[in-house]
Amino acid sequence: MRHHKEPLTVGLALGGGAVLGAAHVGVLRAMEELGMAVGALSGTSIGAFIAALRAFGMGWREIEAVALELDWFDLTGLSLSQFGLLSNRKFGGVVRELLGKRMIEDAPVPLSIVATDIGRGEKVVLESGDVAEAVMASTCIPGVFRPVEIGDRMLVDGVLMENVPVSPLEGKGPRPLVCVDLMGGYVFGRPENIVGLLLNAFYSTLQTATSLQTEAADLVIKPGLGAFSLVDTGQVPALIEAGYREALFSLGSFAETWRDASPPG
Repeated sequence: MRHHKEPLTVGLALGGGAVLGAAHVGVLRAMEELGMAVGALSGTSIGAFIAALRAFGMGWREIEAVALELDWFDLTGLSLSQFGLLSNRKFGGVVRELLGKRMIEDAPVPLSIVATDIGRGEKVVLESGDVAEAVMASTCIPGVFRPVEIGDRMLVDGVLMENVPVSPLEGKGPRPLVCVDLMGGYVFGRPENIVGLLLNAFYSTLQTATSLQTEAADLVIKPGLGAFSLVDTGQVPALIEAGYREALFSLGSFAETWRDASPPG
């Protein structure tokens, strides 16, 4: 008879969604409470930031403290009300302050970060190199931030190619594959500034592609975030709670089903 309390190790893909990314912290909390381990991580945009912190050993409580203290407007430029080409180096500085100068390939949990090569129109999966630069690239909103140059590539936000990055985990990490689609049930509202307009444009065009890209996952977690704003940082605590509630429900029933369906090994 299978022992149903054995720990379940998953590959975890964290998607983009601007401030909605705080819900990822709640997902990590639910996983810890359910005794689930993360054997590999991938992230796009804000998901890359959370994935990097988790891959280098930060627990959900530490990441929650970071999320609650972050000046999200200052880091991501979401307070902009006019066009401009800024630098998001401050985001990279936060990563270095939290983790030190670290290389992706040295992460205790294997880490993949998705960005877009805007010069070639290609998806780029970063699995080596400076983790702060990779996070900067993956969170680089085109039209707002200057592209991040790594080698001969000009990199911007990974949402343009794979907003919920399941593919980097396929065939080389643990199963099951679990992904978090922050935009799966999102309801768009009227944007208040240029950044809100750009975010609406990016994410509204991605929904069909994302649903196809996440078919390879064994579980897609879609927190009910329709009532939240992509840019309202005052909702961070409520977003963490929403992610936690949905993940606790989804993961709890999924873990038992997966164990029952999987052959003993």
